[in-house]
Amino acid sequence: MNTGVRTTLMAATAVALSAALAGPALAAAPARGTTGHDTTRQAVEALVKEGVPGVTLTAREGHGSWSTTAGVGNLRTKAPRSAVDRYRVGSITKTFVSTVLLQLEAEERLSLDDTVDKWLPGKVRGHGHDGRAITLRMLLNHTSGVFNYTADEDFGRTYFLKDGFFKHRYDRTSPADLLAIAMSHKPDFAPGTSWNYSNTNYLLAALVIEKVTGRPYGAEIRDRIIEPLHLSATSVPGTRVTVPRPSSRAYSKLAETATGPTYDVTTLNPAIAYGSGEMISDSADLDRFYSALLRGRLLPPHQLKEMKTTVPIEGAPNVRYGLGLIDRTLSCGVHVWGHDGGIHGSSSDAATSADGRHSVALNLNGDWTGDTTTVLDAEFCGS
Repeated sequence: MNTGVRTTLMAATAVALSAALAGPALAAAPARGTTGHDTTRQAVEALVKEGVPGVTLTAREGHGSWSTTAGVGNLRTKAPRSAVDRYRVGSITKTFVSTVLLQLEAEERLSLDDTVDKWLPGKVRGHGHDGRAITLRMLLNHTSGVFNYTADEDFGRTYFLKDGFFKHRYDRTSPADLLAIAMSHKPDFAPGTSWNYSNTNYLLAALVIEKVTGRPYGAEIRDRIIEPLHLSATSVPGTRVTVPRPSSRAYSKLAETATGPTYDVTTLNPAIAYGSGEMISDSADLDRFYSALLRGRLLPPHQLKEMKTTVPIEGAPNVRYGLGLIDRTLSCGVHVWGHDGGIHGSSSDAATSADGRHSVALNLNGDWTGDTTTVLDAEFCGS
């Protein structure tokens, strides 16, 4: 994906973070594991030369895996990034949420053709929004038209710009608060008539999980995905403001430009992301998750087919969106499945071959520059 499409898909902030940071390149750490991945390693190092503080990546192919890092995990101490760093994965959370909803469908506890109003009566109302006309499927593939609460200007100033962030980074924002922001705006379009990335869709999807099961959506993800796959670095943190160790610091410009001071934004209350981007993981766990998903270990064939049924994205001819799963066509024509994600100071990407045998996941601990598509091209298309 080019930078513009990536920003659209992540929808992690309400401000545009574009252009590379001018600055000296940071030293790259040596790779661990198997050799023969020079193209990918060079692509990772190039991101640091463009201004990203540090990068960590782990790839898995067949029964083998390898990792590489570049740059630093702490701008003050110059400590390097680690191959086992845990980090905030942002919108990669959406694939976990979608998987749980599809599991519930397989158990005949809901249908993706149910309306939102069936499970959350009266919650999606206001300024033209009507949950009676929106299905769960529309939430998962972003064709609902529901306004994206992170695109609200006041929300952006409060949580993504410097003065607001340092005042409000630990706010205990509830799902009801976030939904109220979305309902204060008009819908983007009539349900099912177009496509637009909206974090509100997955806020609602998480609330549906809770209504159907009577449990927190994070508990369902833990019991259905995290524990069965032994994802020891993965968690749904709730209101916990820290990232478990081992981890690096996370950095942002907290501005509408990619220039100016760099701020440490590692600690924050991730409840502002809820089901749209709250989770924490590491690269090895993400490889394991997406590989298991594409191999059919988490969903029956019918539900996996539903998840992989995509809709086009205007302006992005090489990208299509399924149900919490992105289909990307790389420069060499290879199709990979996965998701990217961003949240303050953290940009992540995960991609897996259609057969689930080849996976890669990486994280940048800066949110203002860095096109991870170059790394995916190197891993799946390079020699």
